[in-house]
Amino acid sequence: MLLGGTTEMSLLLTVNLVLALCVIGYILGTRRALGSADGDQRLLHSLKGYYGQNVALSVLVPSAILLAIWLIAQPLLINQSVAGLIAEQDIAEGASSSLIIQDMRRVADGLDVVVHEGVLADAEIAALNADTTNVRDLLGDVGVAVGSEITQQTLDGARHYRTLAQTGNLWRGFAVLAVALAGFVFALQRTHKDFRARNVVERGVLVLLFSAASVAVLTTVGIVLSLIFNTINFFDAFPAADFFFGTRWEPSFSGRGGASDLGFLPLIWGTLYISIISLIVAVPLGLFSAIYLSEYASDRVRAVAKPMLEILAGIPTIVYGLFALLTVGPLLVSAFGSGGLFGVNWMSGGTAAITAGSVMGIMLIPFVSSLSDDIINAVPQAMRDGSYGLGATQSETIRQVILPAALPGIVGAILLATSRAIGETMIVVLGAGAAASLSLNPFEAMTTVTAKIVSQLTGDGEFNSPETMVAFALGMTLFVITLCLNVFALYIVRKYREQYD
Repeated sequence: MLLGGTTEMSLLLTVNLVLALCVIGYILGTRRALGSADGDQRLLHSLKGYYGQNVALSVLVPSAILLAIWLIAQPLLINQSVAGLIAEQDIAEGASSSLIIQDMRRVADGLDVVVHEGVLADAEIAALNADTTNVRDLLGDVGVAVGSEITQQTLDGARHYRTLAQTGNLWRGFAVLAVALAGFVFALQRTHKDFRARNVVERGVLVLLFSAASVAVLTTVGIVLSLIFNTINFFDAFPAADFFFGTRWEPSFSGRGGASDLGFLPLIWGTLYISIISLIVAVPLGLFSAIYLSEYASDRVRAVAKPMLEILAGIPTIVYGLFALLTVGPLLVSAFGSGGLFGVNWMSGGTAAITAGSVMGIMLIPFVSSLSDDIINAVPQAMRDGSYGLGATQSETIRQVILPAALPGIVGAILLATSRAIGETMIVVLGAGAAASLSLNPFEAMTTVTAKIVSQLTGDGEFNSPETMVAFALGMTLFVITLCLNVFALYIVRKYREQYD
């Protein structure tokens, strides 16, 4: 129920009309091909379904491409047009133009709700221009909350935004339907019994598959570019040496700029330290579980144990975080805290590196065990039989034959677990605390890069301040470290794969 409501209905109507045209095109294309062959399918170059698919694809693909481009370009162009209405005085006073445009868009959505609900007509809303208080009250009556004060500038920009959006949506529908009809007529006209419909359709499907495969690559490129540009902006405002070699993390959102200490070393140390603890837990347990399931367990035990083990991977990380905070942390305090089992006060609070690392290790067990189990099972049985034929025991065969042959896959499983550990956030926030520390004591509170990325991008800080832009520098640095880790692991995998293939 938003203007959103009207916008989505118009978009939904356009999509439904295009899909209906695809169905009609498929039916008419098939009938036209059969008609040109006097109903004898043997005279057709391709199967009759290909002719209908050709018409349907000719309708769907161009219209979908145009619709996607329009949906991306229209908001950008509208924002650029609305930005011209922002007073120079507001910009000079340091107001964020993006926030002002966001307020205008929020008010525009609210006005559409008012019209959509039938509370007031457009003409009546226009009559309220002189009294912005009435507009705010009117939006509140229909349940639309507007956080900031509605000024005359905001109201004028909202009405301009709304007009441009409605006009753009109308032309979008006409343009998409026109392209769909053009594709429909063009494909239907060249449909006859000698038309090589199968070749055209298969080429079209190949292009679609290639486009789908390119999405992952383009997404990666987009992520990297966004990180690079924002990281450059951060280093323009904050010294790179202080970031990479600083040992203190004390950001300040007071607006004093240089009052912040944004040292990277405590964060990357906490990330690696907690990840190492988690791997110390996950790798032995996961690898031993995989060896047992693949080499020792009966089929009945394996059928029950493996799905039960893999359930751990499906538990939300917030649940693991609560488990660390409410269960594991207090247990560790009772064991290592004041008056604990060992009589030494090593741990003063439940939030510590060992709390988050141990719970994260439990979460990572299925990542190691499941992949390692599949890799061990993929080792040829002939290698086992040859070892047994030479007189080796089962344990000797596992140590000296199976594990070396499966080593590349096991390294890949450990790498996946490591990447998962480095990128974990919720368990760290709830289990390890928020203190940036360079300590070697696992019973102290620590934090990670990902946790600080979240904290720096939330709150009321200005987006162009170093305290906020540092999140992109953290993400870029972590990306480079993970990439180097992947390259090293790939080198190890290839080296041993050549040895045991």
